[in-house]
Amino acid sequence: MTLDALRSRWPLAALVVSAALLAGAHAFETFGHLAPCPMCLAQREWHWGIVAIALLALIARRQARTVAFILALAYLGSFAMAAWHVAVEQHWVAAQCETGPGGSLVFDLNAKLDIPHCDTPAWTMFGVSMAGYNALISLGMAVLSAVFAFAPMGKE
Repeated sequence: MTLDALRSRWPLAALVVSAALLAGAHAFETFGHLAPCPMCLAQREWHWGIVAIALLALIARRQARTVAFILALAYLGSFAMAAWHVAVEQHWVAAQCETGPGGSLVFDLNAKLDIPHCDTPAWTMFGVSMAGYNALISLGMAVLSAVFAFAPMGKE
């Protein structure tokens, strides 16, 4: 398969990867009972944006190089957010975990709000947190998106 053929299918790959990351995060929350901290939720917003960009690109089916460039920028944003979260988890930087007004949606007004701290990883594998894996995957996707954006077009 040529680079041009892969380039035209790249939005689908981005859609699948970001949707899988979102599904994994929601599965950890739902089935693993691991509540996300505010920085975890902010990381999800990047992937929801990537899903939207990829869906629009698949519908429009135009400007594959431009779409790949936009996806590269979005994945760089996701990488930056995730890398910042890793820095907070590792105590390389000090950061406040902002909860926003009310902290979270709770229907029992007398219930205790237990919002996880951003500097404590809820789960790790091989010493890498979910934010760390998100950073690695997002960086890899950003690099691949940039390759598809800047690689020369094939001869027709």
